[in-house]
Amino acid sequence: MQSPASTLYPADGFGPPKLRHGHAEGAASTLPPGTEVFSADNHISLADDIFHERFPEHLKDRAPRVWYQDGAFELGFGGKSLLPGAFSRVLMQYDELAGAGTGDLDARLRELGSDGIAKELAFPNALLAMFHYPDKEIRELTFRVYNEYIAELQERSGGRFYGVGLINWWDGAGARRTLAELKSLGLKTFLLPLAPGKDDDGRLIDYASTAMIPVWEAIEESGIPVAHHIGEAPPAAPCEVNGIAVGMVAQVAPFRETFGKYVFGGIIDRHEGLRIGWFEGGVNWVPSALQDAEHMYASFRHMLDRPLRHDVRHYWDEHMYASFMVDPLGLELIDHIGADRIMWSADYPHNESTFGYSGESVALVVDAVGPETAAKIVSGNVRTFLGLA
Repeated sequence: MQSPASTLYPADGFGPPKLRHGHAEGAASTLPPGTEVFSADNHISLADDIFHERFPEHLKDRAPRVWYQDGAFELGFGGKSLLPGAFSRVLMQYDELAGAGTGDLDARLRELGSDGIAKELAFPNALLAMFHYPDKEIRELTFRVYNEYIAELQERSGGRFYGVGLINWWDGAGARRTLAELKSLGLKTFLLPLAPGKDDDGRLIDYASTAMIPVWEAIEESGIPVAHHIGEAPPAAPCEVNGIAVGMVAQVAPFRETFGKYVFGGIIDRHEGLRIGWFEGGVNWVPSALQDAEHMYASFRHMLDRPLRHDVRHYWDEHMYASFMVDPLGLELIDHIGADRIMWSADYPHNESTFGYSGESVALVVDAVGPETAAKIVSGNVRTFLGLA
């Protein structure tokens, strides 16, 4: 039995994004007049050597460098990239696009427009390699410089490009400081890693621990929504054949662990002002995660260290959103998820992006839920998440 999505997929696949072309026909005509398609999850490669240029003079020798090599923008130190070879191979599939990097915002907006996309929320690519860089002073400064730079692009875009920022999540004072800076720059959300790394004593950070309460207090008081994204979890064991595809199929798995910490770990119960977005993992995982969480709550309630303040569904319905590119199964399950909680995205310019067939992808949404609800999913919900509505 074929899924509705399979009708989109050519027999030979779509090919690398650098060889695709925008194809906007059909999308806008199926939506209510005036709907501006807003991709809730795109990506942008850092194409300028901003850290060396913008670090204070006395720290320039500790700054990561950005360079272009063999069709990809690399990030590293002393000419050695921090990126795994497989990651660089993926970047080579799209970094050649004029709009894929930060170097040509106008070209980027033209490319997106050619595929029917009016606005976007853009996550970083290679910069994720700095998530667990051991020198935390340099890590935070790198994030600060990136936030300033991406905010400049956002300002220049005239409301078409929104950049995802980065914060200090490893200490309360640093979180409060970087959140205030991020907010002052006009950035609307930030990427929080699924795996937070280690504290200064070498212990793994537990988001649900009491030690992290000052960080969550700072996030809650800022009013800025949290963004989690796939891409941090390589396969648990080596994979000799088609490891990239195997890894991508498994990428949504860490969502469940972090989702469990928000619900059962007491994070939301302590901080009821939080808003959380789950990006690029689709939405079909949500009903199964909720169902399993409800079953675990009933089964282990007598063993819990602390009771939940609400039923399991409350934490999703009141605090969370998720994005997808092509997810007919998720759309079939929309009554179990909530039409106000899901956000369409193009994921430009990734391999799994809808670039080149975004119109057809949007049409699947319209066919599944009708034009008015589709307008929320492809435009309104991400505005609400970002506080733009």
